Amino acid sequence: MRNTEMLRSSTATSMKRGLVLAAALLLGTVTPATAEAAESTVENLQQISLPDAAGKVTPLFADEKQAEVTIVCFLGSECPLAQLYGPRLQKLASGYKDGQVRVIGINSNLQDSGDDVTEFVKRHQLQYSVFKDYDHAVADLFEAKRTPEVLLLNRDLEVIYRGRIDDQYTPGTIKSAPDQHDLKNAIDDQLAGREVQTPKTEAVGCLIGRAYDGEVTTKLTYCKEIARILQKHCVECHRPAEIGPFSLTNYDEVIGWGEMMLETVQQGRMPPWHANPAHGQFANSRRMSDEEKAQLRDWVKGGMPYGNPKELPEPVSYVEGWQLDRKPDLVLDMGKTPFEVPAEGVVEYQYFVVDPGFEEDRWITGAQVLPGNRAVVHHCIVFVRPPDGEKSRGLGFVAAYVPGQRSTMLPAGCGRRIPAGSRLVFQMHYTPTGTPQEDLSKLGLLFGNSEDIDSEVYTLPAINRNFEIPPQAADYAVSGETTRVPQNARMLALSPHMHYRGKSFRAVAKREDGRDILLDVPYYDFNWQHVYEMKSPLQLDGIKALEFTATFDNSSENPFNPDPSQYVTWGDQTWEEMAIAFFEIALPRGEKPVYAKAPQSEQVDEQAMAERQAADKAAEDRFVSDFFSRFDTDGDGIVRREEMPLAQRRYGFRKLDRNDDDRLDRDEIAAQYRERR
Repeated sequence: MRNTEMLRSSTATSMKRGLVLAAALLLGTVTPATAEAAESTVENLQQISLPDAAGKVTPLFADEKQAEVTIVCFLGSECPLAQLYGPRLQKLASGYKDGQVRVIGINSNLQDSGDDVTEFVKRHQLQYSVFKDYDHAVADLFEAKRTPEVLLLNRDLEVIYRGRIDDQYTPGTIKSAPDQHDLKNAIDDQLAGREVQTPKTEAVGCLIGRAYDGEVTTKLTYCKEIARILQKHCVECHRPAEIGPFSLTNYDEVIGWGEMMLETVQQGRMPPWHANPAHGQFANSRRMSDEEKAQLRDWVKGGMPYGNPKELPEPVSYVEGWQLDRKPDLVLDMGKTPFEVPAEGVVEYQYFVVDPGFEEDRWITGAQVLPGNRAVVHHCIVFVRPPDGEKSRGLGFVAAYVPGQRSTMLPAGCGRRIPAGSRLVFQMHYTPTGTPQEDLSKLGLLFGNSEDIDSEVYTLPAINRNFEIPPQAADYAVSGETTRVPQNARMLALSPHMHYRGKSFRAVAKREDGRDILLDVPYYDFNWQHVYEMKSPLQLDGIKALEFTATFDNSSENPFNPDPSQYVTWGDQTWEEMAIAFFEIALPRGEKPVYAKAPQSEQVDEQAMAERQAADKAAEDRFVSDFFSRFDTDGDGIVRREEMPLAQRRYGFRKLDRNDDDRLDRDEIAAQYRERR
């Protein structure tokens, strides 16, 4: 027997044995031989009683008149999609007349207790009943696999639809809004007296945690092998008060998520890591070895035995609330009061300036941005704004919170310099979630002693702003480089940055005798923007340029694509695009960057310069003419807001319209072209 405490409900167990016939009838696995058998279906279902969120054992289907349709939704207390869809079901049902639509929630997870169900209902303010299905009897009855999976029953308790609620979420993909409202369409068909057009879809979400009933067939145990694998690859995020939606720090929790863990690992979604192992070696690699994957698979499929508790590894020690090596020396809030995030709409980037009160230069050896409200903070970047007359190297980057990026400590002897009198600027990007929210993010800093710092770290960018991705382009490449490579420095890390259409990325070091691939990301994922820390710092002596190629997918096949019908250009918002490579450089303290000498140029050829200027002007004219040929639909030489595509009408028009007259002339488009050049 497994060494865990699990509450068993005798009511649920007897119900599971007594409803085999009802399950077969409901799910269409047998045909009733007699009218008597068919009539027993409703009677058997009406016998189901389970404890609700208040602990009261209540019938799921009472004898009184049933609603015209009943939604049965399987929920999990820690499943992210169940948390999103649980309240949405309540809103959906409230859109119909009283008595038409009823919602029932069922929690069948082994790892969720009755108290978890109570807290889930309270946190999401659910008005419909949610029941705890001990022994996953109801889940077995309906052959439910995932949370949130729904079944729609008619008045006679026959299943007329099963599957997902809508198509907004798929594994690793989030649309801004659903395209298909599968459950609502099924409800509307039934209430209108029509046959349900799509009676089945594929449910997505977390696998329901079930108890293992088979024979244990593996010698691998949680205590000896699996706990160590989880500590190495998973617990960093999957622990209390961290970004992981559930904890993997104890056995009782782990066995409920066993099948789900295995699925995400086998699909390559976890642990999150996207670098091609053929190029580069990285200190913060999250790759799980083939041997570790095989052990996890064999343990889950072999019964998930607990083992000898004396073989458990020592728990990993973490700084509470932070991912730094120690508690921050200074914590700065982004403002005095929280920022109010509206329920919906587009929130322009918000900037908050904070005075840290530095009266002398400070060296930063570690930093972390801690979002105040993870639900709405898409990203936060903190920069240095030095006092007037003071220059700082690179971008002035201090720290960031972006999807998938983990805070890191700088190597010994390295630090970022913040000049005395500097301000810190929080750049905040918020994404509304459907309800008003507040956020007060903060920054934690670790200081180094000046005498211990021998290298100054700064961020060197390579950027290409001058691109336009055509509609439906599935493999559009954009290249960029920086030739300002300090020969007397070394590279510590690098990071690509694109938005939703980002497909792949490659960074290359260009030398006199060839090119070295520094990083290859064959499948870029906007949800996980890693900083790739080099296992051994790269000496930059002899490197003439740092280059990158970013590839974009603007086709309909890209599930992240906001609108494949649009031309896409550079922009801050996620429906626009960026093509950037960030390189973290360590320069010996007190030294100035030494750059490779360019070849001696020949005497200026005035004719060649004139030809170049003429070519640039011709390219500008072509760009402007192409813009007006596409958007000036009435041919009057002016592009008005209503002539632009919807996305650019809403989000890009203001940047082009320099004089705010709601119309674009050729001079404004030419100026935009010159800026991008």
